[in-house]
Amino acid sequence: MAHFYYNRKMLLVLALLAITGMVACLSSRSKKVDFSTDVKPILNKKCITCHGGVKAKGGFSVLFREEALAKTESGTPAIIPGDPDNSEMIRRLTLKDPEERMPYKHEPLSEDEIDILRRWVKQGAQWGDHWAYLPVKQTPAPDEDDSWIRNDVDRFIYEKLDAQDLKPAPQADPQTLLRRVSLDLIGMYPSPAIADQYLKNPDDKGYERLVDSLLASPHFGEKWTSLWLDLSRYADTKGYESDGGRSIWRYRDWLIDAFNKDKPYDAFLTEQIAGDLLPGATDAQYIATAFSRNSMTNDEGGTDNEEFRVAAVMDRVNTTWESIMGTTFSCVQCHSHPYDPFHHDEYYKFMAYFNNTRDNDIPGEYPVLREYNDSLKNELAQLIGWIKDNGTAEQSERVRHFLKTLQPAFYATTADSLKNALPTNKNGPLNMRNQSYARLKHIQLDGIGQIVFMFYSNKPGGKIIFRKDHPQGEVLGTYVVQPEGRWRYGIMGTTPATGVHDIYVTYQNPGEKGEDIMATFDWFGFLPELPAKGTPGYDAHEKTYRDLLNAPATTTPVMVENPVWMQRETHVFERGNRLTLGKAVQPAVPQSLAFAMPANAPGNRMGLAMWLTDKRNPLVSRTMVNRLWEQLFGTGIVETLEDMGTQGMLPTHRELLDHLSWKFMNDYKWGIKKLLKEMVMSATYRQDSKLTDELKEKDPANKFYARGPRVRLSAEQLRDQNLCISGLMSGKMYGPGVMPWQPDGIWLSPYNGARWNNSTGEDQYRRAVYTYWKRTAPYPSMISFDGVQRVLCTARRIKTNTPLQALTTLNDSAYIDMARHLAYRMQKEGGSEVTAQIRKGYQLMLYKSIKEDKLKVFEELYTEALKEFKSDSGKTTAMVGGQTEKAVPGTAALVVVANAMLNLDEVVVKN
Repeated sequence: MAHFYYNRKMLLVLALLAITGMVACLSSRSKKVDFSTDVKPILNKKCITCHGGVKAKGGFSVLFREEALAKTESGTPAIIPGDPDNSEMIRRLTLKDPEERMPYKHEPLSEDEIDILRRWVKQGAQWGDHWAYLPVKQTPAPDEDDSWIRNDVDRFIYEKLDAQDLKPAPQADPQTLLRRVSLDLIGMYPSPAIADQYLKNPDDKGYERLVDSLLASPHFGEKWTSLWLDLSRYADTKGYESDGGRSIWRYRDWLIDAFNKDKPYDAFLTEQIAGDLLPGATDAQYIATAFSRNSMTNDEGGTDNEEFRVAAVMDRVNTTWESIMGTTFSCVQCHSHPYDPFHHDEYYKFMAYFNNTRDNDIPGEYPVLREYNDSLKNELAQLIGWIKDNGTAEQSERVRHFLKTLQPAFYATTADSLKNALPTNKNGPLNMRNQSYARLKHIQLDGIGQIVFMFYSNKPGGKIIFRKDHPQGEVLGTYVVQPEGRWRYGIMGTTPATGVHDIYVTYQNPGEKGEDIMATFDWFGFLPELPAKGTPGYDAHEKTYRDLLNAPATTTPVMVENPVWMQRETHVFERGNRLTLGKAVQPAVPQSLAFAMPANAPGNRMGLAMWLTDKRNPLVSRTMVNRLWEQLFGTGIVETLEDMGTQGMLPTHRELLDHLSWKFMNDYKWGIKKLLKEMVMSATYRQDSKLTDELKEKDPANKFYARGPRVRLSAEQLRDQNLCISGLMSGKMYGPGVMPWQPDGIWLSPYNGARWNNSTGEDQYRRAVYTYWKRTAPYPSMISFDGVQRVLCTARRIKTNTPLQALTTLNDSAYIDMARHLAYRMQKEGGSEVTAQIRKGYQLMLYKSIKEDKLKVFEELYTEALKEFKSDSGKTTAMVGGQTEKAVPGTAALVVVANAMLNLDEVVVKN
């Protein structure tokens, strides 16, 4: 009987298990399949290489729904929504014959993968939007309650920790927090007064005072500018083979000011994308557009200017997407995106926003903003006012714009129909011999009263004649050349004319023979005339006009839009080849982001800026929040900062990302400082960084944030920290790039003979952000610590750990120099005893006392070094940099100790 009841009980249990399994199976089969999380990963991994944006074998593509449901080469669609049994795709996935089964010549899909696709087709084969392309919505913080929590950031973090059965770490000690938040917010150590104030009162209010002081520091802008220089591919040189110098440092200074003033991020972007198009644009707003002018220019002889102009325009498109929207877009220039919903022609529609600017890959780097000193600014204002009073507002604005930007100008590099004329190095300024001419095509002459041109001629007796439509056509004006040995401006009046015409520039010199170059031209400007002679004040203002044109001015490459009569037509490049033009396109943004252009947005870069900063844009706020988080915590909420698309990493805390992104736009009004303050005030940020055995097993990469950030300092942070510790840091801000120590032979500039001239005085101890950046020879010690060339936009530096880094900090002369001055500071502030000096050095580096076992190591190192220096006076002198007054064995030994201390793990990382 007992046996019967036992068997009966077992049968009941088995029946219950079977019913439970059937319910679970039916439930899973009826569950709605999510395209983004369930289907898209399978298609991307197994199908899209043959059936996507690059290839569509058999006429079948799974990149877009309309393509996937369209008829294939067989004449029938491969996917029939609602009918997996008659869908060719499902059939081919389940065949046994390897010649027919898909994926062809690859491992078959698993049963689970096929089941997902089958159920997806059964449910209608609906496509879904990737999470990053969905609107940013207000996301309330979880209802978590714990004494550890300090703000809403912690509620999101705590919820995930709790789900993983993890507990947050205790708060780091005040000394660690002081160093951490200082390096994160200003990239260097704070003033002693700020540090002492916090260490005396390290409670919550004291910490908030510290954070507020750092956010208000002028050094805040320098730190965050370093981040943006990688994104904007900033350099002090043009790039490519010759890599000549470029004066664009005003843009770097603009960034520092913008971050310090906490310029709202939407305005920050608008001015960089389209500052020149703002009404009454200021000098600063023009300079902001150098964001786009950081693209490279190729001065190599024989290159095609149009080829590299187009390359620069494409670079601006790619940079805008990667830096501002965290999305890879560059591959769309050759084909539709293989993984994300962007069509091939949408690349060129977007490119059309950037394709009508005046730059043209020419050596002169035009257009440039000419900045006058204060007295000349006053003269300019008076001149423009006089023209407006005695002429028209349009006249005055065109003259003002020309004096500030030298635009619009017709570049001599584009002249054609040449006779006895040739360009310099095939793509440079135009050289003209005697009895020569060149054609300037399609010049708008309506309202033109003067021609201004930049030229060089040291031959007497020459005449420059401008004619209409033909080398012997109607004369518009004649300019008699007075020989000078410098580049200068020619200004001449013209006869009235209307319409668009070809203009022929001719040069004649009856007194000269032979084939010598008589004159060289850089550009030609066609401008309205000044108010007529006899107008009150004419002579004085005409002189002012000439003086302003010739006045010395700081120049910065900027963006200037083509006038209507010079606008280009944008075409699709078939397969990305600019020589194979497809259909013409108008400026537009990708339709897949599912929000329209703002009302009344113009079809130029200003309209683009309006679209980028529209709160409906799902990518801009998410990208910036993610980037700021990465700077503080070492890894972004989305690890792939450069790609939030379907091939990027999934966010570890998507709800937190959206919560902060919505808050950034709405509550904080795009204020970066407010957002950073919320992050650094969180308990998450303040945690101790110690890695426990439990965390090593459960979360070694700290994706759940159960401990504080522990990452190696950036190249800039490391240099700036050591300058602070050694007491060498210069407080000087702004200005052209400086050249801190590096040995001869690294720079090779055969085209212009440029040399790296080591800076002297305080300039050699300026912050890293001011270091002169040559693309083909970046500053070596910063490259060793993962600095980038800035040839292209770099959204994320990949941290490495190589012997070169230790070799740099132990042996680079700049770092040895810092170690010397740290040793001198240790002697000055630590007292006469070596032990006290070592203690002082450690305290200067980390704000805390050195442990006895570590102290013993450095004492032994000192003793060993002292013994060697006592027996070798030459080494002693060398170690103190040849300073005979410092050439004491004890000082040299302390330099060795200081150098070793600066290489401690806790010094080169942010704990």
